Amino acid sequence: MKTPLVRCIILSMVLSMGVSPLLYAQQDHPDVKTGVSEEELKRANDPMANVKAFNIQNYIVSKLYGLPDNSMNQLLARYSQPLGKVLLRATMPFIVSSEATKAPTTGLGDFNMFAIYTPASKSGNKIGIGPVLVAPTGTHNLGAGKWQAGVAVLAFMAKSKLIQWGSLLQWQASFAGDGDREDVNLLIPQAFFIWQIGNGYCLRSTGVWTFNLRNGDYSVPIGLGVGKVMKVGKVVFNLFAEPQFTVLAEGVGQPKYQTFVGFNTQF
Repeated sequence: MKTPLVRCIILSMVLSMGVSPLLYAQQDHPDVKTGVSEEELKRANDPMANVKAFNIQNYIVSKLYGLPDNSMNQLLARYSQPLGKVLLRATMPFIVSSEATKAPTTGLGDFNMFAIYTPASKSGNKIGIGPVLVAPTGTHNLGAGKWQAGVAVLAFMAKSKLIQWGSLLQWQASFAGDGDREDVNLLIPQAFFIWQIGNGYCLRSTGVWTFNLRNGDYSVPIGLGVGKVMKVGKVVFNLFAEPQFTVLAEGVGQPKYQTFVGFNTQF
């Protein structure tokens, strides 16, 4: 394993568990004028929210390291369903990969699902753990071609009415699949920070970092965007746009610059 990879993993843990408590100390109240309660504002950005949710999210990757003429678009259709203290989340990617000299390749990515068990909490802070399963549904070599399994650990700190923060850590490795494709061993941390700035708006940073533990490649994007939460009837909508710049990378094809946009719906 390369030394920069070790430094990146340490950095991810420091950011998610060390810097965040400094923000948590702020206790100002957001100015809510939208009919959305403070709890609904928190829940709109909570990846462990105990509600049904359907999200459409899109990564527009306009620059890739080592491939200056290539780009990629990854649209995620994601559904979450609570079952008691367990949250099921399933994600299906739809991918368009473009090269300057070829027609775009369009197809499915690999289907991802995890089940997070979360003990009851009265403080607003939650932590959960559960299994991850990835099915090789990718077409046109847009997936890994491997069945993968692993574990997910998720924390969301929402005691503060102004700042919510947390971390999702996934590890997954291949155990079956196409014998001609490379084995998979991935560590995928995500640190997220939400700052409620009033009237349903928030500033957000939710970059997903990827570390290939098999070959040492990695990607560390940092984002800064804005979101808007609104309510229509009993349905809460969360719209956001978040430009993300990769500050550390190793390996050809890693995203250099991307824009993360989404339309989340909670019922």
